[in-house]
Amino acid sequence: MILGDIQILKAIEEKEIIIEPYDRSCLGTNSYDVHLSKHLAVYEGEELDAKKHNTIREIVIPEEGFLLQPGTLYLGSTLEYTETHNSVPFLEGKSSTGRLGINIHATAGKGDVGFCNHWTLEISCIMPVRVYPEMPIGQLIYFKVAGDIENYYNKKPNAKYIKRNVKPMESMMWKNKF
Repeated sequence: MILGDIQILKAIEEKEIIIEPYDRSCLGTNSYDVHLSKHLAVYEGEELDAKKHNTIREIVIPEEGFLLQPGTLYLGSTLEYTETHNSVPFLEGKSSTGRLGINIHATAGKGDVGFCNHWTLEISCIMPVRVYPEMPIGQLIYFKVAGDIENYYNKKPNAKYIKRNVKPMESMMWKNKF
């Protein structure tokens, strides 16, 4: 079941959902709009290796915007820091973003109960497109969880993305055992 606006507001009041900064005008019928921070990053290497730490180069989006290029994976982050303590957050692109040919996540649209951080975006585009800091980039949709939770993300000893950071985070796949 997807939470509607009244349920999202109630969860915010009860601190089950935390959004900073919070703006009531960003609350939709059944979602909350999030915005692109000024931070982007690209991988430094020409080839990525799942067993190695792939380093990134940071980009700060200037006020006049930054031109994304097709064929490049950009890591971005949401302006908003969020916490979700009893529902599953899903991050989806806004239709206006999609109509510009921008994809905001490759595979990681679902968060875990207990995720407390800014969202890292895996941004790609179909054609060159200029993006700006604080532009609407996506929307969070919250799904109610059936039953109790034993393994909250922010309490897992092996959670890789729990250090609060407004900057995008590179893949930590190399920390897995395989």
